[in-house]
Amino acid sequence: MLNQKVEKLMNEQINAEFYSAFLYLSMSAYFERMNLPGLANWTYVQYLEETTHALKFFKYVNERGGNVRLATIKEPPVEWKSPLHVFQEIYKHEQHVTALINNLVDASIQEKDHASNNMLQWYVAEQVEEEANAQLIMGHLERIGESKDGLFMLDKELSARTFNDATGTINPTTAGA
Repeated sequence: MLNQKVEKLMNEQINAEFYSAFLYLSMSAYFERMNLPGLANWTYVQYLEETTHALKFFKYVNERGGNVRLATIKEPPVEWKSPLHVFQEIYKHEQHVTALINNLVDASIQEKDHASNNMLQWYVAEQVEEEANAQLIMGHLERIGESKDGLFMLDKELSARTFNDATGTINPTTAGA
């Protein structure tokens, strides 16, 4: 049985993960408008990842006999100053998500919910990767500065990113069923 305090925080995290997905989808639309298909692709793939992160929590709460409570998702921004500004915001957002995950881990330890603590370790590792990826691209954009050629090359590189469901939550044979 899922601890009630942990369940409450996990429901909040489901909402936070869906907000993250909406944020990345909004960023993807922004990059599409700027005619940067590679950056649009990278943020779209990130949208798909964040959706699976929410679904992993969703399935876990249900598996543990909890009650999933979906909440209203606030509207994400639609405009940014530049591609660099987007990735500065991504990095800041991922640091916020890391803090939320750490809070969940702390609660699972405090409540002696060992199963939840075990499951949350996946997210702890994932957040290290999320922050590192955002920081890497942010660094590239800082070095590129105003270079249109550099932005073109980075955009082309980011167009190669593909979605991989690392959470294992989407079964292609039952998706949409």
